[in-house]
Amino acid sequence: MELSTYGMSRERGYLSDFEIDEISLPPEFDTIVEAADTLSAILTTGRTRHWLEQLPQPDMAAFLAEASDAQIRVAMVRYSFLVQAYVWGEDAAPTALPAMLAVPIDALAEKLGQAPLLPYSGYVLDNWYRLDKSKPIALDNIAMRQNFLGGMDENWFVLIHVAIEAEAGRALELATELVAAVDDGDAERVETLLQTMDTVWDRINAHFDRMPERCDPYIYYQRVRPYIHGWKNNPATPDGLIYEGVERHGGKPQAFRGQTGSQSSIVPAMDALFNVTHENDALREFLAELHHYRPVPHRRFVEDLAEASDLRAFARQQSSGLRDAFNACVEQVARFRTRHLEYAASYINKQVASGAGNDTDVGTGGTPFMKYLKKHRDENRAQLV
Repeated sequence: MELSTYGMSRERGYLSDFEIDEISLPPEFDTIVEAADTLSAILTTGRTRHWLEQLPQPDMAAFLAEASDAQIRVAMVRYSFLVQAYVWGEDAAPTALPAMLAVPIDALAEKLGQAPLLPYSGYVLDNWYRLDKSKPIALDNIAMRQNFLGGMDENWFVLIHVAIEAEAGRALELATELVAAVDDGDAERVETLLQTMDTVWDRINAHFDRMPERCDPYIYYQRVRPYIHGWKNNPATPDGLIYEGVERHGGKPQAFRGQTGSQSSIVPAMDALFNVTHENDALREFLAELHHYRPVPHRRFVEDLAEASDLRAFARQQSSGLRDAFNACVEQVARFRTRHLEYAASYINKQVASGAGNDTDVGTGGTPFMKYLKKHRDENRAQLV
């Protein structure tokens, strides 16, 4: 397995191979880009739908026939933010998404093989750039391009994820090297690679630990979280949304899960590598559904890694040192999941205020997240060798 086969790299992991500030859309998208750039101002008026309903509807077939992959993904970033703002930018959610938004985002999503709303890839993976192009991807040198309301808390929430994704590039490279080393029966190399993986996860977890530095739980709950919900399993949109003008949906309401960090492919790749499994229950069904919200190449990487990895069986047959190194890595992922659980408690459960589509018991992906996160973590931790 080679990361490049899946559009990935050691330096960037699942992050885009472009930086969003360097990608321009054709002139017919100028009004769209301007609206996206001024989204904070539009949301502040309280008349979000009034302004967004005035947008033109570009010829998406012509655009998709000529556009580069980077342009398509940047257009998805822009439109997915506009769509989320239209749905959640006023007190009550609508029952339909108007054609000037529904048709473009559906066309983009169909081309990308994703759902027509804000995905994790649009929120994080394709929505960043370096301030100094000569410097690395690091928290002191990256910025978020597209925002909702903007501000330090929203930026930091996304940029922590960007930093984690960049750091994880080395873990993903190590995963491919571990598969090769197991195939070669090279126990010494496997143990060395696992020890290196452990140190990489120290850095990943150190990034995650920094979330509270510049993202306040109250601000997150009130000003960041409301805009990233979906319209599946959401009492504010019990039937989903009608995508007006989209023939393939036949005028019927569509229900899609909201943007969530669980759409990141890092932990699923680690589960695939370490052969960590989950019970066949509602949680597993949810994870299987979320898999289809990821970019297609990332899905293929996780699937291919799961098929290729025999690391757990190999570790069981080796020395205590190798087994300890394996278990240390499994525990690192469990530590990551524990931190996620802690943040869910402090950033959501402890926030007693509520707003439209901002339920404390249901995550942005439309699930009882506390229950799922605990079970996820416990199943992970229980699978040492």
